[in-house]
Amino acid sequence: MNTTPTDLTVLPHASGLRLMASAGLLVLLAGCATTDSAPQATSPLPERYQAWFEDGQPRNLEWMHKQTVEKADEAAAAGNPREAIRLLTSLTDQGFPQAHYELGKLYDQGEAMERDPARAAEHYARAVRTPSYVRGHAALNLAKLYREGDGVERNDLLAYHLLRLALEEEVDRDERVMLAELLREGGDGVSADPEQAARLYAIEAEQGQEEALRALAEAHAPGGWLDERPERAMDHAQRYAEALQKRAAAGETDAMRRLAGLHAPDGLLGDQPEQRLHWLRQAAEAGDEDALGNAGGALLDAGETRQGIAMLEEAARNGDVDAMTKLGGFLVDRRPGEARQWLTRAAEQGSTDARVHLGRLLIEGEDPRRGVAQLEEAAAQDHPLALASLGDFYMNDELSPSQPFIAVDYLERAHELGHPWATQQLGEAYLRGRGVTADPRRAETLLRQAADQGQSGALGLLGQAYLEGETLPLHPSRGEQLLQAAADAGETSAMTALGEAYLEGPLEARPERGVQLLQQAAQQGDGYAMVVLGRAYRKGEGGLPRDLDKASQWLTRAREAGHDAADEAMTRVNRDRGAQGDIRALIEAAEDGHPGAMADLGRAFLEGQGVQQNREHARNWLTRAANAGHNGARAELGEMLLDSDPERAMTLLRTAADAGNQGARLTLGRAYLEGEHVAADPEQGIAYLRPSAEAGNPYAAQLLGQAYLAGNGVEADPQKAEQWLNRAVESGDLSARASLGRVLLRGENGVPRDGERGRGLLEEAADQGHAGAMATLGREYIRGENLEQDVRQGADYLLKAAEQGHPSARLALAKAYLAANGLENASREQALVWLDGVMEGDSGMALETLHELLSDESAAEALKVAAAD
Repeated sequence: MNTTPTDLTVLPHASGLRLMASAGLLVLLAGCATTDSAPQATSPLPERYQAWFEDGQPRNLEWMHKQTVEKADEAAAAGNPREAIRLLTSLTDQGFPQAHYELGKLYDQGEAMERDPARAAEHYARAVRTPSYVRGHAALNLAKLYREGDGVERNDLLAYHLLRLALEEEVDRDERVMLAELLREGGDGVSADPEQAARLYAIEAEQGQEEALRALAEAHAPGGWLDERPERAMDHAQRYAEALQKRAAAGETDAMRRLAGLHAPDGLLGDQPEQRLHWLRQAAEAGDEDALGNAGGALLDAGETRQGIAMLEEAARNGDVDAMTKLGGFLVDRRPGEARQWLTRAAEQGSTDARVHLGRLLIEGEDPRRGVAQLEEAAAQDHPLALASLGDFYMNDELSPSQPFIAVDYLERAHELGHPWATQQLGEAYLRGRGVTADPRRAETLLRQAADQGQSGALGLLGQAYLEGETLPLHPSRGEQLLQAAADAGETSAMTALGEAYLEGPLEARPERGVQLLQQAAQQGDGYAMVVLGRAYRKGEGGLPRDLDKASQWLTRAREAGHDAADEAMTRVNRDRGAQGDIRALIEAAEDGHPGAMADLGRAFLEGQGVQQNREHARNWLTRAANAGHNGARAELGEMLLDSDPERAMTLLRTAADAGNQGARLTLGRAYLEGEHVAADPEQGIAYLRPSAEAGNPYAAQLLGQAYLAGNGVEADPQKAEQWLNRAVESGDLSARASLGRVLLRGENGVPRDGERGRGLLEEAADQGHAGAMATLGREYIRGENLEQDVRQGADYLLKAAEQGHPSARLALAKAYLAANGLENASREQALVWLDGVMEGDSGMALETLHELLSDESAAEALKVAAAD
């Protein structure tokens, strides 16, 4: 039978197979005792090692020194290593290679004395140099030391040649498996050769060697280092399990633990919780303390909390540090006091993981400083989670002032160690420019890397950044896609962000979907989602109906969840309720300290809206609002105080005006123009009015127009006067319409007369109830100078103006009455009393009475005179 190494993977079990495979492999490796033809070596072996592999005359002299070697073994077994070393050294002095090998084992195993791998390597090397029956064994032992860098500098190339020598010498231990492990991935000076590694494993697998079976199962499993072959992978895994079961039946707990691992979520036989737990329990019952803790952890994973905690507690009481750590970590959110005790014990016994759990627990609990100290100790050992947690602590300012530059240093270290949460945090730092210069490209790279590692929060951050369009380019559709992916992964902040975008923009309004996402996030305890819902119902945004009751319900839940923004949002709802007439809600908002609500309540008391009018209460609430920085309240309080405390009033008005309050600017402009409550300063008045007039305020434009008419504070300019008054008219101001109408009708102050337009403006203002326009029209119709005389129509306009309290119209009618009754010398007060009596009666009767008076020529003439005054 002509067998090649390629055929070895499919050979059936047969006696003598190992010998045939070994011979075939030696042919394949080409070079029994030479090193210059090793096919996987990528560099030559250094000259100082060449002599190790040269052929020579074998020196098998064990028959001569057998008794001395046996005595050395007996001395070592009796705990007398010095005697053993003395006896073996006497043989090495005679050039006996077996003695070097025995000394190497003595120093390597460290059973009778302190282990010294460097001395072991020295003696193994001497045994390798001289051909003998122990040469292969020494080569294998020495290869292990060089492969692991144990007592010597790691040297893959030298280990490779030593393993080849062990194969040549047919040691028949684990040289094939070791060489396969080296060739599987390659090493320094040794190229990877997975196919050759598989052939070596196959030889051992045919004999049931456990590590070879495991390696081949991993090789053909999904993501393995050879082509994926699930059936072959499962076949090797099951044979591996059979080999382990034989050892487990003999009571070996190591085999039981390995069988449990085969049934773990990432095990070769797939996730089988019951089988995993079965073998862990078997190991625990066999006295394996680690297995007891692992069984407890498996029970927790399976949802059997009570039994899992019990087993972990038992293991922890037995001193299992890993069990203490698992138990403490599991109890952190459930029973923090107990968790702290177990984690403290585990940390004191050197568990870095426990120290990290303890640090995080203390930071979130009662002792942040001690928690940071625990994390820093773990970080000094490059624990990734400790570094990431410290980055989180120093980046945020919830427990202490943030120190982002320190945070970034920790996060960079954790990211380099591959911790995905640190990668996400670092990406966010580059996105926001915290602790580093903002770098959108670096941020995106890091966040995508974190997302690929399972950090759904990174997807959410990217999605929000694309929606904001500040650091990253605005890309709503991409942002929507990423946020949806994060939401699908259970990220509540992404649900909230996406729901908010559907309600408030920038995405197209989808109120039903937005509310659905926000409610889902709210059910998971996201307080901000509750705030967004409350805010949306308050404003009636995104297609939602305005519903203050629903707004209150959501904001009440947000308050109970402890969200900081809930109180302010609820106050705004109460203020809106107040605007709808719910004075109790307005009082609650004001008492909560909302400046706008305090100002609204002050106005309510000032005007008697919803409450009994009370100027003192109005003043108190407006004062509180003004002190809280509400400029509208400052302006209104200033106007309120003009008659009683002008100095303070002007101070309040100036402060409000400087902050941009238009009402304050108008009040100040008028006051300085007219010299009311302050020394007249027309220029200052114009300075306050002009910006408001230019911004389209009609009253400011009217005052400015009148100033240009009279030349008050500016040089008189009829054209500019007309322009400003026109702007006020165009803005719908009735007073401006009446003023411009009068000026155009009469042609006053240098403005060209335009009787038709003037009358039209006055009639429009009068029709809209402007008393001044009515009075002007009444006078003009009675006088008959600028309008065709019509005394009756003039009297009608005057009466309408008088009914609205216009003073000059009232006085003109009163004088007419006096003249009609020959009482020219009667007091004005008497005449006005008569007029009030007439107007308080039936308005039709008052008009008829007035018309009867006008039928008397003297009364009509008196009315003309009175109207002209």
